[in-house]
Amino acid sequence: MAMPDRVVVVTGASRGIGRAIAEGFARLGDVLVVIGRDEAGLTETARRVESLGGEAVVVPTDVTSPDQVATMAEAALAVRGRIDVVVANAGIGGPSGVLWEIDPADWRETFAVNVEGVYLTLRALLPPMLAAGSGAVVVVGSISGKRPLYGRSPYTASKMALVGLVRTLAVEAGPHGIRVNLVSPGFVEGPRLDWVVRAQSEARGVEEQQIREEMRSLSPLRRLTQAGEVADAVVFLASERARAITGADLNVNSGVVMY
Repeated sequence: MAMPDRVVVVTGASRGIGRAIAEGFARLGDVLVVIGRDEAGLTETARRVESLGGEAVVVPTDVTSPDQVATMAEAALAVRGRIDVVVANAGIGGPSGVLWEIDPADWRETFAVNVEGVYLTLRALLPPMLAAGSGAVVVVGSISGKRPLYGRSPYTASKMALVGLVRTLAVEAGPHGIRVNLVSPGFVEGPRLDWVVRAQSEARGVEEQQIREEMRSLSPLRRLTQAGEVADAVVFLASERARAITGADLNVNSGVVMY
């Protein structure tokens, strides 16, 4: 059997969008290095990857810990001696509430995971890609800064910071043959959206079903987005078919945001 073509590292791979991304690469026969704090969730992702014909290596990691990230990078490089694709998807929803009621510790934690975690991950994994002169990076952001939700300032600010990070890194890494892009999902069905809907319902004093209908109505297609559809976009941006795309912010949100 032919060896898989690429080694793909996916952070935040224990559930939701991260798991769907891992599954998308698995269908191509890639080797997945799945990263996250939930070892049981990562194990289930690995099982699904292998059932789809891919290979998976589980590396439990807290992306806010420089030491753990450094250890993870060594483990990822040891799999095949190279790293071809990095998908920085790890993130948390952060607190929900108006800005003046947000606890500073909760604000800092949101940025520690959603921004610093991306920085630490890429800082650790880019050197072998730079040495090889090739590779692709895809960062998972959010549409929330473009169409903000009430009470979501820490999350919104952290995800919008990634737009600047990606554009700058695309300029820095491009001369070394590395493309860097960002995907901005929106209203993706799953546990994270369920939590957002509950928080919005409580904050605004309206029924959860009304919140969901409002979200659907914002889409010209009158639908929410599926995790697999976000995964399809990530897999495309990491492929040779996207070889002329770098520094892009691709909306995958059923038309809720078009800029």
